Amino acid sequence: MLQELETISILGRPAATLSLVPELAAETISPVAAAAPADACITPASEAALAAFKTRVDDLIGSHPIVNSNQFTSWFSQGDASPEQLRQFTVQFSVFSHLFIEAQLRKCINAVDLASYRASKEILMNELGVMFTADGSIDNGRFRFTAAHFEWLAEFASHLGLEFNQIGKRKHGIASTLEFCDALMTWYSSDDESTAAGASHAIEHWAAAGFWKELIAGLKIIKESQLADLPLGFWVFHDQIEDQHAAHTDDELAAAFAKPDFCEEAFLAGGKAMLDAVAIFWNGLDEQCSIASHNSTASSCDAL
Repeated sequence: MLQELETISILGRPAATLSLVPELAAETISPVAAAAPADACITPASEAALAAFKTRVDDLIGSHPIVNSNQFTSWFSQGDASPEQLRQFTVQFSVFSHLFIEAQLRKCINAVDLASYRASKEILMNELGVMFTADGSIDNGRFRFTAAHFEWLAEFASHLGLEFNQIGKRKHGIASTLEFCDALMTWYSSDDESTAAGASHAIEHWAAAGFWKELIAGLKIIKESQLADLPLGFWVFHDQIEDQHAAHTDDELAAAFAKPDFCEEAFLAGGKAMLDAVAIFWNGLDEQCSIASHNSTASSCDAL
């Protein structure tokens, strides 16, 4: 049994505890269920076709630069971000995190069947504050304002001196962040089922590639050296839940492949486009960080 990790408090009230202790985990970390078996009968020919397609998918994702090397998160993991760089990063991440809710709602609207609709609502409603039950669903789950993911991030931002109206809004996003958010609406929330499935698959692999862990590593250093009260619950929660999601991506791929109208090329196009947009987001943060570092150095020199 793992020990309790951290209690998330918003406005002085406990919101959720990140823990794998059974009685607490039911409200925070969802035991993600595997994708439902495909209705179609599995034959040796279909198994071979799926294996061949999975190889194409793995080659596409595995060879993408942003999956193999993320310069920003690699640098961030060292804990060298200045207070200004940390605030800038937080603002941009908050814009993505908040606008993701729009994309998830669009994904619900564009669902092709009730099962897909409900699966999309599981994510949306948990984002908004409906907690998972012991069965791993938001159905019959409890709602709390303070369980909304963005409120956790807002609490984190407040420790950096950022007010609520300074984060999470489109007007605060730089061009690269907004391009990423728009790509989520186009590809992840596409009304073409195969395209959306490919984008979702790519997002899951990106999220499981370790960027959460690199961000947490850097934040822990900053917490220990500068901001002892900095709450890391938002980051730890998402790292834990993405580890669970990653275990089921192959099942989800098989379920998508078995759909009668599945299009391999649309799936691959959605996946590549989504990863390209992810790269734009992180590269934009890297460029913003470099500019902030240059300006800080220039200011120091001017003062001499």
